[in-house]
Parts: sequence; C-alpha cells; structure tokens
Amino acid sequence: MSKGLYIKTFGCQMNEYDSDKMAALLKQTHDLERVDAPERARVLLMNTCSVREKAQEKLFSELGRWRPLKEADPSIVIGVGGCVASQEGDAIWSRAPYVDVVFGPQTLHRLPALISEAHRGTGPVIDVSFPEIEKFDNLPASDVDGPSAFVSIMEGCSKYCSFCVVPYTRGEEFSRPFDDVITEVYELAGRGVREIVLLGQNVNAYRGATHDGRVVDLAALIRLVAAIDGVDRIRFTTSHPVEFSDRLIATYAEVPELVSHLHLPVQSGSDRVLAMMKRGYMVAEYKAIVRKLRRVRPDIALSSDFIVGFPGETQADFDATMALVDEVGFDQSFSFVYSARPGTPAAALPDDVTLMEKKHRLAILQRRINELAEARSAAMVGGVERVLVTEHSKKNPAELAARTVNNRVVNFQGPASLIGGFADVSITAALPNSLRGELVAARQAS
Repeated sequence: MSKGLYIKTFGCQMNEYDSDKMAALLKQTHDLERVDAPERARVLLMNTCSVREKAQEKLFSELGRWRPLKEADPSIVIGVGGCVASQEGDAIWSRAPYVDVVFGPQTLHRLPALISEAHRGTGPVIDVSFPEIEKFDNLPASDVDGPSAFVSIMEGCSKYCSFCVVPYTRGEEFSRPFDDVITEVYELAGRGVREIVLLGQNVNAYRGATHDGRVVDLAALIRLVAAIDGVDRIRFTTSHPVEFSDRLIATYAEVPELVSHLHLPVQSGSDRVLAMMKRGYMVAEYKAIVRKLRRVRPDIALSSDFIVGFPGETQADFDATMALVDEVGFDQSFSFVYSARPGTPAAALPDDVTLMEKKHRLAILQRRINELAEARSAAMVGGVERVLVTEHSKKNPAELAARTVNNRVVNFQGPASLIGGFADVSITAALPNSLRGELVAARQAS
C-alpha cells in the first residue's frame, strides 16, 4: 500500500517551516513519504494562511479537488491545518464533511495522534488549541534540503495591528528556549547547512530563556549563532519596527555573517494611516531606523510590506507612501490591496476607497519598486559577488542557482560540486527577476 503524504502549503515562511516539520514527524511516526501529487497520497494535508483575502475560498476550492479521491477511497485521510483552520475550527467540517482532521498552527505536533484517531473512524477530529511551547518540545528535526535552513525561534504576535488576524490564529508572542534554538542550529550546521534563517511572526521580539534563568534577545542570539562553526550566513524575518532596537542595529556593524538584506514591514508612509492600523510608530521613527542601519551597513538592501487602500486612505496618504518609497529606496516588496479580515478591528472601519482606485494605486507602487529593484540590479553588473550556491537552476538544470548577500538569485554555469558551498561570481547581466553571472572561483567560508 502507498505510504504517500501530500502537503499543500499556502502563505509565509513560517508555514513552509511547519509543513517541513509535519513531513518529518509523520515520516517518523507513520512511515509516510512526502509525494508531489495528491493522487499518490494516503494522507493529504493543507497548511493554510489567513493573512490575505480569499483564504477560505482557496481552501475549499482545493478541498473540492481532493473530494473525489476521498470518495473513491474513504480510508484516505484529509486534514486542514494552519491559520484558517485555527480561525474557522469546526466550521470547516460543516462545509466539507469529508475532512477528517482540523488542527491549528500550535497543535501540528499532535498530528500523528489526530491521524490515528481519524483512522479509527469516530468522526471529525478537531484540535485548534494554543499549547504554545509544547509544540517545539515534540517536533523532530526537519530533513535538510540544501545549504539553507529555517529555524523557528518564536511564534505569535502581541501587537494587534487593526488589520491582522495573526494574534487570533497563532496566539500571543512566545519565544522558544534559547538552548533549544542553539541545539537545532548546531545540528543543522553539522549536516552541512551554511545559512540559518531565524523565523518568527515578530522575530525581533524574541526573548528566549536560558537553562540558568537568563533571557537572550535577538541581537545576542545572532551573535551566538554566528559563532557556530559552519554557519556563514544569517537572515531573520519578519521584523516589526517597534522592536528594532539599537542593540539589533549594532549587530550589522559587528556580525559579518548577518546578511546585507532586511525585510522591515512599514505598511504605509502616512502617519494618519499608521495610527488607524495601530502600528505603534510614526514615519519619522521608521526612517530613523533606516538611517542608523545605513550608517553601519551602507550597502544594506531593504524590502517591506505595504497595504494599499486601507479604509479611509486618501490620495495624500498614498502620496506619502510613494514619497517614503523613493526616500528609503526599497527594492523589493510584498504589497497588496487591503482586504478586511474577519474579526479584526479594521473590518468595521468605513471604506470609501473604490476597488478600482486601490488597484490603480497598487500598480503605481509596484511599478516604482520594480524600477528601484532594476536599478539596484543593474548597478551590480560588473561586480563580483560572493554567492551561496543552493541548487541547479530551475530554468536550466545545466546551470547553477545561487543567492547573493542582498538576496538576489544568480544563475551561472559551473560544476554541481559547488552546490552547498560559496563561490565568487562576476555579475554579467541584470534580468527582471534574477542576475546572470560567470564563475570566478569557488571559495571556502572565511
């Protein structure tokens, strides 16, 4: 009998991390091997995201495609996890009664028991509770696939921005114990991982307890991760400006392993809109963080999140956002038209901005950021970049793909033996979504 596991993942890097953990856990407990098509699976799981609009529609649309598989073989188990599962709970089963298991982001470690219970055929199994740190204590190491790996250091968010569902679906902020994080990084480094990506909904709010009762913040954690043999690059995401301390800024001056790229969501360039969003800072404070960062790391590349068309956003508010884009010089963004999320305070605000106008503003914003990204990429042509070679190129398997320190993909010709290590590559061309390069030399980590 097939022992296939199919996982469909929507949303953020936290969800990707969670899906990898689900796969590792079920391989250990149920001997399930991850497959690339639902038709090959005995267990089908969907890891959902409720941050953007139409999340529920995406969920039920995908479930509709799985339903014939369940009808043909009732022994197949279908499960729904993630933030939509946490938000909707047993309402999912009410609309799709062929779903066997519903579980939240904090109960994925209970998945083996939930699936075993579903196999017994006693009815739908639902667990969307918030046991917090218990999750991390019961998850195995993920399979290493390449030289870069995610390490989740905290979950949840306590900021309660007026537009966001995360505090309601993943709970309040809680930090993973420092000793557990360092142990996982040591293990990953020993398995050939060269780049560690520290994850959290509000990662710079990290306050991890040590075995002797001390508390370690993100700045200290970065320094200690950088000291581990084999770790040559460190990234972290996603940050909140309110928690971006001077101690954290100092790590950019003192820790060369910390990459010259930062994702720091601003959401809007208007103080009035930021106040309605309950972001907790003003534009001047955000720009002060950027100035301090560029003082110690002049070449740092900045990406951000923007919500366009927030309820009541005027043309003047949008113009302020565009002015901020130009002043800061963001060269990447995750930008979206505002969509009301059920249960959030912003959903009750009067919204007099038409959808057509929202889409028009979004197009202007995205076009400008693309221009800034193209200009930065063009400026890299002719230079030599130290890149981490990650895999064969997706477009041309005869070539290699690598990532620069400022988070750009470079494709170039070279031997497969370079995968997993560093190389010096001369940048020869800037394309819309990547760079072209020529190998100068392979190199060991300094």
